[in-house]
Amino acid sequence: LANAIRRGILDDGAADTGCGLKAFYREAFLRLPYFDHIHRYLPALMRREGYEVEFQPVGHRPRAHGQSKYTNWGRLRASFRDLLGVVWLKARARTPATISELEPGGDYDTI
Repeated sequence: LANAIRRGILDDGAADTGCGLKAFYREAFLRLPYFDHIHRYLPALMRREGYEVEFQPVGHRPRAHGQSKYTNWGRLRASFRDLLGVVWLKARARTPATISELEPGGDYDTI
């Protein structure tokens, strides 16, 4: 249910963002804002930055020992706040200027 809500609101195309296996260009990842639980929103944030996101199936195995410490209610509070934050970020996305759009000799700060 949570994945369907996230996917419907963010339109990130991800079936399940809870999987820990993700690969991104380092430079792209370092440009993202940091917040706890960012892994759930990486596809949406990468698309916001203009990157194409591709999904590959992975094999999920059942837990062999112990039990999860996560609860749906425990994750709901943080996830809802983060979801609102990512919606806010997406609404304010802008395309960065390309080199050809910058004026020669302009007074630009570097990051």
